[in-house]
Amino acid sequence: MPTYSIGQAAGLLGVSSETVRRWADGGQLGMGRGGAGNRVIDGVSLAAFAKERAEGLHPVPGEVLTSVRNSFAGIVTKVTLDDVIAQVEIQSGPHRLVSVVSREAVEELGIEVGVTATARVKSTNVHIDRAGDRM
Repeated sequence: MPTYSIGQAAGLLGVSSETVRRWADGGQLGMGRGGAGNRVIDGVSLAAFAKERAEGLHPVPGEVLTSVRNSFAGIVTKVTLDDVIAQVEIQSGPHRLVSVVSREAVEELGIEVGVTATARVKSTNVHIDRAGDRM
């Protein structure tokens, strides 16, 4: 089973090493000792902790119904338009998502830099939804 150092776990979780140490000391994250006596986290425990921690971090607005399960709520950081197509970039926590959609869709949804939006990933497509008062 793979094991991770405190620094590696911190990098995967997007937090500081000190935060990982506090979680371990507080019993939230299981930690043991490696062969050299270093503190290590087993991969299965780290994966379970990461999944549990991610639940609810970027909630999807309740009024949106969808079959897509991989949703990333965030803020629009860039919109590039041409005559027919638009490229939209969303920053969702440490994740940058880019979607190519029609210009018409961007205009209808009011997608512009600074608005909140949700990127939904299904297969190889990224769909963008905007919740709010534009119904």
